[in-house]
Amino acid sequence: MAVDREHVLRTAAALLTRKSTATMDEVAKAAGISRATLHRHFAGRDALVRALEALGIAECEAALEAARLDEGGASDAVRRLVREIEPAAGLLSFLYTENQLFEGEEQNEGWARLDARIAALFRRGQASGEFRIDLTPAWLTEALYGLMASGAWAVQEGRVAANDFTHMIVELLLGGATRREES
Repeated sequence: MAVDREHVLRTAAALLTRKSTATMDEVAKAAGISRATLHRHFAGRDALVRALEALGIAECEAALEAARLDEGGASDAVRRLVREIEPAAGLLSFLYTENQLFEGEEQNEGWARLDARIAALFRRGQASGEFRIDLTPAWLTEALYGLMASGAWAVQEGRVAANDFTHMIVELLLGGATRREES
């Protein structure tokens, strides 16, 4: 029987999003395969996390394309981005806590590509006068990531309705980032 790698990754993502300390045995069980089969595809937890990282980056890049970041106002583009990335938010919240992904020379260049595109969106919003200029694009990018991770956790734990995900993130982020007329 052929193992569907995509199914294993999606199952692992769903499990690790709910239980970040899940063992390889638990991942194999959730995917309906043996631990040996799981290890044939992923030599260990690090290999599995790296594969999930590649999946997360691919999903973020697809969301960036779907959000059409260069169209319309920057605030509207942020709204579209959060809406498009929402299906991957749980996986991203898990990856956000995996420090080994962001340290050392083995850091996936995909994260830098994502950071650059999102920071460019905030820079565009600053240049157009939509966003405050005292908050750096790098900080606004990190704030967006943090809000999405927190939002995913809150939805997963049932503290917030899933339908509120996009609204609560966008309104909190833009509420702090929007440039106000000085009186």
